Amino acid sequence: MDFAQDAATVAFREEVRRFVDEHLPPELEEELYRTGDAHHQGFGLAMGERGWIVPQWDHGGRETLSPAEAHVLTEELVRVHAPTYAVETAGMVAKVIAAVGPEAMRNEIVPKVLTGEVTIALGMSEPEAGSDVAAVRTRARAVDGGWVIDGQKMFTTNGHLTDHVFVIARTDPDSERHRGLTTFLVPLDREGIEVQAVYTVSGERTNITFYEDVFVEDEWRISEPGDGWRSLMLALQDEHSAAFSAHLGRQLEEAERWAGRPDHDGRAPIEREDVRRRLTRAATDLEVARLLEMRTIWMESQGEVPVAEGPMSKLFGTEAIVRHAEELSAMVGPDALRSRGEPSAVEGGRIEHALRFSLGTTIYAGSSEIQRNIIAQRRCGLPRD
Repeated sequence: MDFAQDAATVAFREEVRRFVDEHLPPELEEELYRTGDAHHQGFGLAMGERGWIVPQWDHGGRETLSPAEAHVLTEELVRVHAPTYAVETAGMVAKVIAAVGPEAMRNEIVPKVLTGEVTIALGMSEPEAGSDVAAVRTRARAVDGGWVIDGQKMFTTNGHLTDHVFVIARTDPDSERHRGLTTFLVPLDREGIEVQAVYTVSGERTNITFYEDVFVEDEWRISEPGDGWRSLMLALQDEHSAAFSAHLGRQLEEAERWAGRPDHDGRAPIEREDVRRRLTRAATDLEVARLLEMRTIWMESQGEVPVAEGPMSKLFGTEAIVRHAEELSAMVGPDALRSRGEPSAVEGGRIEHALRFSLGTTIYAGSSEIQRNIIAQRRCGLPRD
C-alpha cells in the first residue's frame, strides 16, 4: 500500500480549497453556526454541479474522482465544517436505491440527488432504538394503493430542510429484530408528519419526526416487503467507514496557531515543554487516524469491503477527537472556554466549539459501542454481545 499523493491529487486539494473559499464565505459560516443547520441548498447545488455528491459515480459523462481524490474532498469539506450532511445522506440513500430500489425511483430520484436538487434525511433511530436499529417500533401497514406509517424517529438531521426521509419501518407486526422490516422514501410534505427541533450540546440542530397515519403510495417503497434489513445494511456500510480525522486536524491547526502567538510576557506558548508534548501527541494520533482512513479507501479501491477496518478507523478517529479536544483545551487553559461571538474568544471560539462538537462524533455514524461490537465479531471472531 502506497498512500503518497500524486501531483494530480495535490492539485485537486487546492481546487477543493478554492471551491470552499468561494462557496463558504464567513457570513455563511456564521449563519450555519447560529442556526445549527447542516445543509445549505446553494452549497449542495454547487457540489452537484461539479459531480462531487457521489464523486465516484458517473455524472453524465463527467470524469469520476479517484478514491484518493474522493478522500481529499471529504477531508477538506469536513475540516471546515462545510454544510454537506444532507447531500451525503442523500448520496447514501441513492446508492441503496440504485442497488435494490424500483426502476422508477432509480430513474427519477437518483439523478436529482447527484445534482443536489433532491435531498434525503435518515429516519433510522428511534427513542427506544438508538444504535440498535433492529428494535424499531415504527409501523407501516399495507392499505389499498400503498402504506400507512405510524411512529417516530430520532436524530432526523436536516429533516426540516430535506425533500424526503429514508424510513425503516416494521411491516410484519409479528416479526422481531431484523426480520419483517421494509424501507421507504417518504416525502416530507405529506400530511401527518411533524418535525420538531432538537439541539445538541454543540449547537447543531437535529430533529425528532412524528408520523401519524402518513399515507405513501407503494411507489415510494424501496425494498421488497420484509427485506428492509438488507437495504439498511447497504446504507450503514458507508456510515461505519465515515472519515472524521479532519476534525482532529482542524483542532490541531487552531491549537498550533494559538501556541505560536506570543502572550503578555512576549513568549509564545510553543516554547513550553508541556505545550509541545500535547501538540505532538495530537499530531501523532492524527497521522494514525489518517492512515486508518486511507486503508479503508485502498481496500474499497481493490473491490474489498472494509467491514471491520471501517469501524476501526471510525472508532479510533472519533475517540482521538474527544481525547485531544480535552487535552488541547486544558493546554490553552480557561481562555479556551470563551465561545464564538465573544470578542476575546481564543481563535474565534473554535477551540471552545471543538470541545463541545467532539462529544457527538463518538455517536454519529454508529456509536463507539457499535463499532467495538462489529470489530469483535468481524475481526476477532467473538460471539455477538
